[in-house]
Amino acid sequence: MKRIFAGALALASLCLSVTVAAAAGTGLIFVSNEKSHEVVVLDADYSIVKRIETSRRPRDMHFNADKTLLYVACGDDDVIDVIDVATLEVVDSIPTGPSPEVFAFSPDETQIFVSNEEDSRLEVIDMASRLSVMDIPTGAEPEGVLVMPDGKTAYVTSEVADMVHVVDVASGAVTKNILVGTRPRRFMLTPDGSELWVSCELSSEIYVIDTATNEIKRDSLIFVPPGFREEDVTPVGMAITKDGSKVLLSLGRANHIAIIDAATHEVLKYVLVGKRAWSVDLSSDETRAYVANGLSDDITVVDMASMSAIQSIPVGRVPHSVVIDD
Repeated sequence: MKRIFAGALALASLCLSVTVAAAAGTGLIFVSNEKSHEVVVLDADYSIVKRIETSRRPRDMHFNADKTLLYVACGDDDVIDVIDVATLEVVDSIPTGPSPEVFAFSPDETQIFVSNEEDSRLEVIDMASRLSVMDIPTGAEPEGVLVMPDGKTAYVTSEVADMVHVVDVASGAVTKNILVGTRPRRFMLTPDGSELWVSCELSSEIYVIDTATNEIKRDSLIFVPPGFREEDVTPVGMAITKDGSKVLLSLGRANHIAIIDAATHEVLKYVLVGKRAWSVDLSSDETRAYVANGLSDDITVVDMASMSAIQSIPVGRVPHSVVIDD
């Protein structure tokens, strides 16, 4: 399957390069709203400065390396929109396969790896040509995607098959299928690259994979806030501190995040946030965490020193992801 990029932007991108270079480190917070088809932009005081209209159903988001561009997977229009961080405008759209959900860049940003939910494939798009150069079959409803720092291996979850697929990037072949819990969603790689954490939404578990052997490293981890039952916990998004000491885990319909000691797996604190805590991101100085709450239409700001929620901000209908330009 090869697709030619529909909107040529190479010249425009070149012209913008000087302008956007000054955009990194704005302190802006970006939230994708699935149902209102927009990315909401908040400033450092948590005031909404703009609502950027996107293609339909924006979900996963990632900056490029210098944070001058923000890429947004829009599942209902089969594109990845590109937002100029300096102008806060959509300046590009990259066609994908059906229902792009989660994506990751190759380490050199020459390729995008996209999980296409509806056709059960991991698609690899060449950034220079805007062509789909590989379509790798997966189990049904792929979601989470992670490319290792050396660029040699990619991982993708299959929600229906309850598997993590290990992909050799050079050949585009699945080299191993790792059986995990029910409905695996997202990945988190430890800073040293040795452990890959996998959230399994419907079995309320976290699996830890040894990336050297691609074997499950230990028994699955389960985190249940007080007053909830295990079946109430639907873990999805994760983040980890730069030193690898703490993991933040969003617990979905349990309406909390767990702050976890990464070495001992002990819960340092459960923090009550909004309804259906879906994704979480850390500020670069790690003083704040931001949680997107899909059923309360807000984000929660968590103070990391006190490990407590300090503010909730309404943002729009069904926030999916939150990222910070800082």
